[in-house]
Amino acid sequence: MTFKALIHVQHLLGTGHVVRAASIGKALVARGFEVTLASGNKIPPTLDTGALRIVALPACKSPDANFKRLVTLDNEDIDDAWKNARVKASIQSLEAKDYDLLLTETYPFGRRQLDFELTPLLEAAKAKSRPPLIATSIRDILVRKKELWKEEWMADQALRYYDRILIHSDPDFIELGNSFPFADRVAHLVRYTGYVGGAPHSDAEGRDGEDEVIISCGGGAVAENLLSAALEARPLSRRAEDATWRVLIGHDVSEDAFAIYKMSAGEGVTVQRARRDFPQLLQRARLSVSQAGYNTVLDILTAGVPAVFVPFAQANETEQTQRAEALAAHGRAVVTPEAGLTPERLAAAVDDALALPRKNNQVLLGGAEKSADILLQDLKDRSP
Repeated sequence: MTFKALIHVQHLLGTGHVVRAASIGKALVARGFEVTLASGNKIPPTLDTGALRIVALPACKSPDANFKRLVTLDNEDIDDAWKNARVKASIQSLEAKDYDLLLTETYPFGRRQLDFELTPLLEAAKAKSRPPLIATSIRDILVRKKELWKEEWMADQALRYYDRILIHSDPDFIELGNSFPFADRVAHLVRYTGYVGGAPHSDAEGRDGEDEVIISCGGGAVAENLLSAALEARPLSRRAEDATWRVLIGHDVSEDAFAIYKMSAGEGVTVQRARRDFPQLLQRARLSVSQAGYNTVLDILTAGVPAVFVPFAQANETEQTQRAEALAAHGRAVVTPEAGLTPERLAAAVDDALALPRKNNQVLLGGAEKSADILLQDLKDRSP
């Protein structure tokens, strides 16, 4: 029997959500599933989606870090007509095949601004003569809400619609209760998978990255402070002024802005677009400098490279700061705040990080494969 899975994912600023969703999708394919990935934003060109069937939903994004508004990729506010088209496209993707599994990435533990679409999708799934197993895929740390009722609503939605909650973390490192006050209510649905990503990578040809400082920013949509400081910090460092500093800029940064960054690079600084061989670069590097997004942190942990984290913390974002501070507490990184970042402060953080020992943390990995195994077993258990 071939199981069919539909994965719904929406990334708004960074690319971590779609990277995790694609990884789980490919792990399901490896176990014989037919997998459709319905994406609500443009998939980054660096992401290998393998044999996944891609459905491009009407695309939207967040124009800033407040996540108060959704706009089209042309920065136009979405309206009721757009919302209706989005709901129609999602339900059509569900009805296109007799799916055994519906997996929503983040929702209902985030992406509440898409509830206009996702509750109808879940209702449509529940109304089928043979409803699919419904699961959600969430990262290690949730963004805390100022209003407690919003977090209670998350638990209510999970209990109403979901059969399984997959948490992509190591429970010895970070548990759901560390960032979600209603964790006990949904505990019977929870399975920890280990982190998605961070798998060992084979060495790539060439010597790029060797003894270098690698500066990365994910998609780059909210990394202006980090990139600007990194371009000027090299001559101010005592431990890395002799190294090449390779600045990797994501594809959410416009071509005009990318050109300005390239022109601003001083001696010993190389500016490039983000590369698929980023994990291999880290394995050969002297140091990593980055924000503290989920996927980047996993690549850094696997490579064992010393790290400086400048966690994205604009508006009400707490996730990256909590992740970065957890790693700093384990002696794996130096954290310097994004607010007030200067080349001098960044250079000092680089020097501090290079005094750290290079080591691999024994963090539970293989989250995509474990997720696929859990979902496969869940489907087998419910089959007649």
